[in-house]
Amino acid sequence: MHDYMRAIGFSHEFTRDNFKRLLSKIVTEADYRNATAAKNEVVQVEYRKFFGRDIGLIMRGTLEATAQGSEEIFADETIPFLRATTISSTEKIVFRRKMDKESYIGICDDYRLGMPLKFHLQNRNDYLSEMDDIENNPIDILHLSLSALSLDGMVMIPIEKNISDKEAEKKRNKRDRMMRMAHLGDERSKEDMVIEDMDTYTILCEKSKSEDVYSLVDSYFMPTEIECDEYAVLGEIKDVSEDINSITGEEVWIMDIVANGLLFSVCIHKDDLLGEPEIGRRFKGTVWMQGSVAF
Repeated sequence: MHDYMRAIGFSHEFTRDNFKRLLSKIVTEADYRNATAAKNEVVQVEYRKFFGRDIGLIMRGTLEATAQGSEEIFADETIPFLRATTISSTEKIVFRRKMDKESYIGICDDYRLGMPLKFHLQNRNDYLSEMDDIENNPIDILHLSLSALSLDGMVMIPIEKNISDKEAEKKRNKRDRMMRMAHLGDERSKEDMVIEDMDTYTILCEKSKSEDVYSLVDSYFMPTEIECDEYAVLGEIKDVSEDINSITGEEVWIMDIVANGLLFSVCIHKDDLLGEPEIGRRFKGTVWMQGSVAF
């Protein structure tokens, strides 16, 4: 089973027979189904079944002819997912196929993060139907909606801020404009960003001698490993709700998070989150990023 099944309320191990029954349920009661022929002319199928308001499983496989002349579905992978409902980015995206399966990673060079963002593509078959030589080439999209699953996290109190919301908004907008221009190649903006980052580093080094790091750092978004779609995040909770797995009855938290200016949703099992999530507090944890792309 997938490591992140627990995040959507499947915390107990499945027997082989129980897992087969679950796969059968996904196929026969699918809320969404799609079939498309890949470059090798193999028919790739994708079934999606919700087991809560926004949580569910994606079963992917191939449709192949049997010796008896009928067609049979051969499952390749079963992926837990959280429905992505927020628009997170509109930047260009590159797609790369995973080595061992017909599954794809999206790479979005969002200027707010200062690094390429990697995520598991939820709507793979939509991409396969659009592919036509765009793999590994940056393509324009309508938008990217991000979600994430987490197996460990905690709720932290917000940082006390001594400037008004209006002043803070002006500073964020100014930095966003500067980062955007630097991302587009403006040399003056690049130099200003370097100077500002050096000043910030100096201030943080001085304050860290007497203050806790989490009282200085408001948010972060960092990869846990090289070439990985898992990230360590710290971000402000903008919205929070509960969902219940209809099969197991287990409860999960779903939170909208803003980290480094990036908005995305996070799902975590209630037993795996330390603290009570509320709007305005912060979420700290490790997440597996997923994304749904509107082509």
